[in-house]
Amino acid sequence: MNHADDDLQPDAILERLKGAAEASKKRADKNRVASPSADVAEQQIDLSLRPRSLAEFIGQQRIRKVLGIAIAAARGRNEVLDHVLFSGPPGLGKTSLAHIIARELGVNLRATSGPAIERAGDLAAIVNDLDRGDVLFIDEIHRLSRVVEEILYPAMEDFELNIVVGKGPGARTMRLAVKPFTLVGATTRSGLLSSPLRDRFGQHYHLDFYSRAELTEIVRRSAGLLKVRLDDDGAAELAARSRGTPRIANRLLRRIRDYAQINHAAVVTREVALGALELLEVDGFGFDRMDRAILSALIEKFNGGPVGIESLAAAVGEEADTIGEVYEPYLLQEGFIARTNRGRVATQRAYDHLGVKRRGTLL
Repeated sequence: MNHADDDLQPDAILERLKGAAEASKKRADKNRVASPSADVAEQQIDLSLRPRSLAEFIGQQRIRKVLGIAIAAARGRNEVLDHVLFSGPPGLGKTSLAHIIARELGVNLRATSGPAIERAGDLAAIVNDLDRGDVLFIDEIHRLSRVVEEILYPAMEDFELNIVVGKGPGARTMRLAVKPFTLVGATTRSGLLSSPLRDRFGQHYHLDFYSRAELTEIVRRSAGLLKVRLDDDGAAELAARSRGTPRIANRLLRRIRDYAQINHAAVVTREVALGALELLEVDGFGFDRMDRAILSALIEKFNGGPVGIESLAAAVGEEADTIGEVYEPYLLQEGFIARTNRGRVATQRAYDHLGVKRRGTLL
């Protein structure tokens, strides 16, 4: 830590460390075709594939039904929709749902993110510019600073901003009324949200991974928009390797489209899809090279575990936080690794997948 950090308060230092960890995870995700995250350029591409209404949205049936009722009721009473919090892994449609809410309500949407709102004044300017009923979408809302959060509380509850003017003993608080609005927050780490902020959301929806049938339907829809001829077997193969995530399915579809074009394939069949996926090193479970490296290290270097995440990260040349936040969740969900009090262990599925015979007994 340099000398300039000596003047920072503990909260500011903690925020800086969190930001560094997030940057590390984004660097790890950048070149992964199987990554659920998206950079700015890809977000622009995804806009053309996003559903524009709840009727077009595939999957998350319970959320669609409950949210549709809430939107219809708010419109019927000419009231502002209660604040909405979406949580869940990246790439499942939280941003799409925020845009759909605004369209269904017939209002404007203002989108930003937690890291982009650095000062209380930034948030005050955004909220003050909203019209009645508008939707304010804050992605990565768990990364809001505490100072910004404190300004947000009265804005959410009483639709007013408490602005502190001046410093020291002469400081005073000004109350500024704002037009009623709907805050839609999205987070991949709901556990990092403070209780006061979480409690101010009238609606909280957790998005789950998609089934293969749902992903197949999503792939077919996207193929139609991209003018890609895709048969049923090709769609099913692509869906099976998409890690339960629409964003990954759409990214793989675009790469397969490139492969089909260069190889003069008029229709994306299962064989065409397999050829492209083999080049991309995405296997039957949607695992890429790093996923397999983690499983291989766990089995071959640590005899299946248990092993601490720091040792596992060192063995594959990656940071421990990146292993825990980027790679591990899907491996856990699919049952290829397990967490114990003593560390991570490989399950029988991991041995079977890599074609390695287990030595000794699994813990």
